[in-house]
Amino acid sequence: MSKTSAVLAALLVVLGLLVARPAEAAAVRIMPLGDSITGSPGCWRALLWNKLQNGGFTNIDMVGTLPAQGCGVPYDGDNEGHGGFLVTNVADQNQLPGWLSATRPDIVMMHFGTNDVWSNRPTDTILAAYSKLVDQMRASNPNMKILVAQIIPMNPSTCPECAQRAVALNSAIPGWAAAKTTAASPIVVVDQWTGFSTSTDTYDGVHPNDSGNQKMSDKWYPALSALLGGAQPSPSPSPSRSPSASPSPSPTRSPSPSPSPSPSPPPSSGPSGCSATYKVTNQWGGGFQGEVTVKNTGASSVSGWTVTWTFANGQQVTQAWGGKAVQSGASVTVQNESWNGSLGAGASTTFGFIASWSAANPAPTPACAAA
Repeated sequence: MSKTSAVLAALLVVLGLLVARPAEAAAVRIMPLGDSITGSPGCWRALLWNKLQNGGFTNIDMVGTLPAQGCGVPYDGDNEGHGGFLVTNVADQNQLPGWLSATRPDIVMMHFGTNDVWSNRPTDTILAAYSKLVDQMRASNPNMKILVAQIIPMNPSTCPECAQRAVALNSAIPGWAAAKTTAASPIVVVDQWTGFSTSTDTYDGVHPNDSGNQKMSDKWYPALSALLGGAQPSPSPSPSRSPSASPSPSPTRSPSPSPSPSPSPPPSSGPSGCSATYKVTNQWGGGFQGEVTVKNTGASSVSGWTVTWTFANGQQVTQAWGGKAVQSGASVTVQNESWNGSLGAGASTTFGFIASWSAANPAPTPACAAA
């Protein structure tokens, strides 16, 4: 064989190997979007990144035009957490399209609106800004997956009215999300409110401290990992604290009508003075997010609770938070976490879950037993 022929043969072998090698899957690009709670420094992102890595979600890329700001641990810190920004201004000034063009995310996780609440922007105006941002996300990527947080409580010393304004915004978010979600681009509501206390989980009534960052990471994880395609165990909330969303109780949320789930059944109450109310807060093709409110209906405190129900159409719980969930066949059993089992008379708590569904998704009737 001539030297030229040998070289050509070698090149053909190399090219054959390159063609035969399967293409590696592109990393899923995730944009954290918000204000200083997300970006300055937003150390819940560092905790979440490492939790995802430890959970096997290694083929991800956090994206944004802003860099990481410390946090003391290695992590992918790119983000769009702009300190002091209002979501209404970002929408009015069309700032998001440029960020999207520069980073091309597949998933956006948004905790945005705290400064709007502080600035007394009406809830409807904030939701209109959300809608415009979602439209811009979908223009960038028609299959964009979107996580929208019910914002953490706020109680700054200079704004006594902010606490109730945050309640009003959070109460309206699930209904907005249900109307705006699509099969190709679902919007999943992430409850960052429940179990978060401004007195113990912030350093100034607004921005999370170490325990607040841990709680935010724990709330993001199940919803994000579900979009990434994993079935991970329930997150471990911050220990040794009773979840008291200060200064106001958890906002009431409406179930998602898209596709229309069956109406929530009336709350069931066991002989031990415990009731459970089941509802769907968001639903998309093949999956849904649910929430159960557990209430002590007795006259004395309880130290623990267990909620059970039976699915009728093959639904399967894949994630849970705020409770330890076990499913056997169609039967689901959820027990309290260490931090939310103790309920005084009339007190309530919630737990959430993500589950799969196919042909139908009627709401079951849960039963509750208290210890």
